[in-house]
Amino acid sequence: MTTLTEHAVAHDATACKASRHARVQQLITADETSLVELETLIATLPICSTGRVFIEVPDASYVFDLAVPARMIVTWLDRSQRTGDPGTGRACAPGQALARAVTAWADEMLCADDTCAGGTRIHLLGGFLGTADIFDHLTGALGIEASAVHTPERFGLAAAR
Repeated sequence: MTTLTEHAVAHDATACKASRHARVQQLITADETSLVELETLIATLPICSTGRVFIEVPDASYVFDLAVPARMIVTWLDRSQRTGDPGTGRACAPGQALARAVTAWADEMLCADDTCAGGTRIHLLGGFLGTADIFDHLTGALGIEASAVHTPERFGLAAAR
């Protein structure tokens, strides 16, 4: 998988408007504990970024208008409106909705290898449980290099890199 650091790509307004400009695909996850970190990360993205932002929150009161680059989509996952494991009747546990949504999206939409000219950047923010499940799926089932998946250092997932 290529990363942004492997490409010397200009990201000024003129370059990003060019039809042949290599756009970096982003996969970003967060939860209610990482909203400030999420906003900080999004503020650093090139305006020509494409991809998805998945945010899991306890209920709709956490949802707000998050400004992202025009080619990106934000998906809010309200735990209070979701169920846990099928057939259990349990409520959705923290990280569970995020892990389900992101792994399904990644299986279908994530650019692998060199299929995205600008590469793919993955940032997993938020709680440990969802992040660890997503990290395991990306590196195990999809074969993405662990070094290409950015996670909070405190989770110790970097030790696997």
